[in-house]
Amino acid sequence: MPPYPPVFAAIRQELYDWRLWMGRGIVMAFAALAGLTVVAFTWMTEHALGYFRAFEGNFWWGPLLWTPAATAAIVWLTRRYAAGAAGSGIPQVMAALTPDVPKACVNLYVSTKLAVAKMALSTWGLLAGLSLGREGPSVQIAAGVMHHARRWLPKQSQISEHGLLMAGGAAGIAAAFNTPLGGVMFAIEELSRKPEQRSNGLLLAAIVLAGLMAVSVYGNSTYFGVIRVQSFSLSLLLPGILVAVCSGLAGGLFARLLLISLTGGAGDWFSRFRQRSPIRFAAACGLAVAVLGVVSHGDTYGGGYTHTRDMLEGKGDESGLYVLLKFLATWITAWSGVPGGIFAPSLAIGGALGNDIAQFTSYANAPTLIALGMAGFLAAVTQAPLTAFIIVMEMVDGHALVLSLMASALVASGVSRLISAPLYSSLAQLQLNRLPKH
Repeated sequence: MPPYPPVFAAIRQELYDWRLWMGRGIVMAFAALAGLTVVAFTWMTEHALGYFRAFEGNFWWGPLLWTPAATAAIVWLTRRYAAGAAGSGIPQVMAALTPDVPKACVNLYVSTKLAVAKMALSTWGLLAGLSLGREGPSVQIAAGVMHHARRWLPKQSQISEHGLLMAGGAAGIAAAFNTPLGGVMFAIEELSRKPEQRSNGLLLAAIVLAGLMAVSVYGNSTYFGVIRVQSFSLSLLLPGILVAVCSGLAGGLFARLLLISLTGGAGDWFSRFRQRSPIRFAAACGLAVAVLGVVSHGDTYGGGYTHTRDMLEGKGDESGLYVLLKFLATWITAWSGVPGGIFAPSLAIGGALGNDIAQFTSYANAPTLIALGMAGFLAAVTQAPLTAFIIVMEMVDGHALVLSLMASALVASGVSRLISAPLYSSLAQLQLNRLPKH
């Protein structure tokens, strides 16, 4: 007979194993630090875009000179000093989580150095007016901060390096969008590779804590306010299906274009030019983004938050060209090779598509279709429907729309799979090509 019943023995083990509690404390401290780092990154990007808006407002022609020069400089710095910081950041974290990657090579994809570079270069991208988001970079930044925690953990800690990377990446989404539930779902749907990581309560707590850092600074408010939903009726059925299918088609096309462009799979003149002269190609992309910005009267610059919020409040531009122009600006920005994400622009494109369909079908409650379009297009691009609908639900406080958002995301993701391979997992495979050849 043991001296203590099993429950008391478990309690004794929990209380007296100092390594266990030290490890937990270190993980939670770095989770809070990761969240605060993303908050700082958010502050940097918002001010950078604000400075660009002021510059563009005074000199409409200024971006035609500034944006190409800045884009070329960003790509040159990235390729020379921080190659692992290029692009979204989500494929890098997924690559780092691949079991075949040696521990010594994880720093190719995630590190504190890359986190600092990602913050600076992505901020500069928004200062240049490029059509990019901060959410993908936030994943790599927070993962870099959390990954550094391994240096401080006790040697016999049960917390794995993969677990820290997963928690950090998901914490980046939670803090960037102010959506803790979305971060948890992102960890389960996109980053989890091992079943035991999916149910690790400590790591899930770390994700939520990082998200709460954003709440503590910015308040418990949503990005796009509250959608007033009318009582559900059959009048939503046809417009809702139309939004979901169109979002799936457009998002699938966007993902396919990105994959072809970033892998050079088409073998066309542009791909050869990009491979031969990446800096000049980046300058040409910057000029194209600036031209699209001038044509759209500045609407396509930045991530698209302002335009989406205006649409939801009924103050948005009713021009049907925004979807096409923002689509092109975001694709060209990603093609240029600058560090930056596509989450925010995807929400803007999907929201505008929903708004256009609301006008086309004369549907009275346009914000409902805007939200469905946001969830649908994001789900189609990422092929992560559960993450997409939860993020949108939290961003617009759309709990009354939960079933409609879920349906739109699932249908759009299904349509997208007929057109394109999964975007992030394909780009993660491309990242693996950077491993040293033995």
